[in-house]
Order: sequence, then structure tokens, then C-alpha cells
Amino acid sequence: MITSDAFRGKRYAVLGLARSGLATVRSLVASGAEVTAWDSKEEARAQVEGDVRFADPMEIDLCSFDGLVLSPGVPLNTHPIANKARDANVPIIGDIELFALARGSLPPHKVIGITGTNGKSTTTALLHHMMQTAGLPSLMGGNIGLPILSQQPLPEGGVYVLELSSYQIDLTHSLDCDVAVLTNITPDHLDRYDSFLDYAAAKERLFHMQHADKVSVVAVDDDPCRMIASRIHHRLRRVSAKNITDQSRWPSLQGPHNAQNVACAIAACEAIGIDAETVERGLATYPGLAHRMERLGEVGGILFVNDSKATNPTSTAPALGAYPAIHWLLGGQAKGDDLDACLPHIGNVRAAYAFGEDGAKLAAILKGKVAVSEYADLKAATEAASAAAQPGETVLLSPACASFDQFRDFEHRGDTFREIVAALRNRGS
Repeated sequence: MITSDAFRGKRYAVLGLARSGLATVRSLVASGAEVTAWDSKEEARAQVEGDVRFADPMEIDLCSFDGLVLSPGVPLNTHPIANKARDANVPIIGDIELFALARGSLPPHKVIGITGTNGKSTTTALLHHMMQTAGLPSLMGGNIGLPILSQQPLPEGGVYVLELSSYQIDLTHSLDCDVAVLTNITPDHLDRYDSFLDYAAAKERLFHMQHADKVSVVAVDDDPCRMIASRIHHRLRRVSAKNITDQSRWPSLQGPHNAQNVACAIAACEAIGIDAETVERGLATYPGLAHRMERLGEVGGILFVNDSKATNPTSTAPALGAYPAIHWLLGGQAKGDDLDACLPHIGNVRAAYAFGEDGAKLAAILKGKVAVSEYADLKAATEAASAAAQPGETVLLSPACASFDQFRDFEHRGDTFREIVAALRNRGS
């Protein structure tokens, strides 16, 4: 794990003991910090029992603590812990800020930080693959893969490639990325922000934390990103999906959304100093990302595609545009009141199968535009779609919604879909 003398002898309160919280506690304890931790789930607390003091930060005096470490899932705009910490003058931070504070203890390295509403996971995974293609030691973390603090530090010359959600940036104050990347900004997470402008401002903070000699890469295909680019006064590289005219050489990077991801990745690689031949080799050999337009194979001539990572309509739209005859599985916790971004591709949809907490709401939106039916859960919706689909058609899980009504996260939702498809395959054989 990553540890640092910067934490030795300091006191931290940690709220939330899921993946990043657990990694945080273990890193702080191993660094010699005193940790008070809390999670409402007894099984979560059991993972660090004996290493920490247990107390709910809402019920103790925070004034003597050096920091309150929150899980990104704790809503700063509504949870009372935020005001309590501010009243106690205690910094509210996350595991990415701890990584930033620990950087001085690590061998010389570079950090690439990637944010945006859509495309950041693919861009992060692609850049990690391209670093490895170039022979550079690299780790991928943040909002993707393993928590960064739980991973072994890189040797000198390594590159940390971090996917950063707006929630994580909100909890970060000193992450000076060598290269910071912004893919796009569309309405999302508006339950966590007072307005769309506040959400966009959270993304923009990644660039405010950079020193003047560092590089910013911004895809200027939408108005919010163009505005942010106009306010960056250090080394800026503007890119666009329009820069990419031929994707035929890159099997796992098809579609206009991936053109934007590729444009961002190429600019970031150039900023790191990777040559054009190595960049091309990395693009050609990139294997793709689980849960993002992931082909699960065919069952009875019907293609099943796992796009569980699509947690909003804008993220779902590219998948709907990629296949000509779709049985669309959508549902979960809707992040808005429309599916407008998906409607230009609705002609590709043979039928829609809405499930989960907001299934009825989504079905009402689609009524009159496409045949739509409602189901209690993903399993029932998938089985219905499989029964209705014909050979040559596609059953697509691209939910356009958050997963937290019935799943731990989008990975759990995608893994469950994979298991359902495997069962259908076994039943067919």
C-alpha cells in the first residue's frame, strides 16, 4: 500500500468503510496516524477492528483532528457532517487528497488525472494501457479499479493514471496533476449540486489545482468545456472528436464518443513524451473496458452487450447508435426527468424493457415512441428481451440510470447481467 511520513502522529476521522475508506484506514494506520473510524454496517467495521477507535464523527468533538476523510458517496450538500466539520475548522478530504499529500514520500513520478461526465473510464483505462505499451510503470486508480492507496508505490519514472469523479475532486485540494484531462460535461449528479454550473465548477477545480508548468487537455466539443478552456491560462491543449477521422485501425475504440476519448488520450501521451508509433500501437491493441459496450457474445444468434457503465442518458446514447436492432434494457435510479439524449437513436430500438426503482417513470417517458414494458428487476427484463429478440438483433443493457436501487455499483449490475446471460447460454445448450 501507499504510506507516508506526512501522516505520522496525526489524527484522522474516517466516515465510510467501503473500498476507498478501508484502503484509507489501512494506509493511515500503517503510516503511524491515529484513526477514528465509523461505518453504520457492523461487517464493515469488523474489517479494521483492533486497528482503530470506533466512533461516529457526528457524535464526537472534531476540533482536535487533522482531517475528516469522507467516502465520495457522502453527499456534501446534504449530510450534516459537512457543516459540523466546517464549524470545527477541520479539512474535509478524501483518499485522493491523501494520495496528493503522500506524493512527496514517493519515488519521482507523474500523475495524469482524467475527469468528465462521460468517457473518463475508457480514457483512463486507455491511457493506462498506453503507458504500459510504452514500457512505463503505471497504476490505474481513483474512480476505477483498486483504490489508489491500496496499491504498491511505483518505482521512479512511474505514471499514476487516476479517474476522478466530481465527488472525488470536491474532497481534493492539492492534487497537482502533471496532465489533467477533461472529456466532456453534460448534466449529471444534479442531486449533489445546487445547479449544473456548480457541477461544472467541480470539474474545473482539477485545473485550478495545477501549477503553471503543467499541461491541461480539454475536449472542446461542448459549451461548458469550451468555457472552462477559455479560463485556463497555463499549458492548454484543446482537442476534439473531429480531430479523429479514421478509427478503423482500433477495434475497441469505435464510435464518435471513442473518437473524443482517443483525441484526449493522444494529447495526454504527447504531453508525457510518448512517441507517435507507440501511441498508435497502444490504440490498436487496447482491449476495451468491462461494462462499457462490452460484447458478451451471442446466444441463439442474439448478441448480448453489457453497457452497465452508462449511468445517464448521454452515456447511453452512443450505445443506442452503435447497433441497428436493439432490445434495450434500462432502469435503476434516474438522474433526471428525460431521455432526450437517447431519442435521436430511438429508431434503432425494437423494444424497451424498463426495470428497477424508476422503471415506471422511464416507461412513461418512452410510451408512444417505442414499444416499452416494465419489469421488477434486471433478470426479468433480460429474460423477456431474450425471448422477444430475433437472431441478428442485440439485447443491450445500457441503463441510463444509477445502479444503487438494486446493486452495489455499476460493476455489480454488469456482473449480474453477465451471469444472467451465462445462464441463458447454459439453458440453450
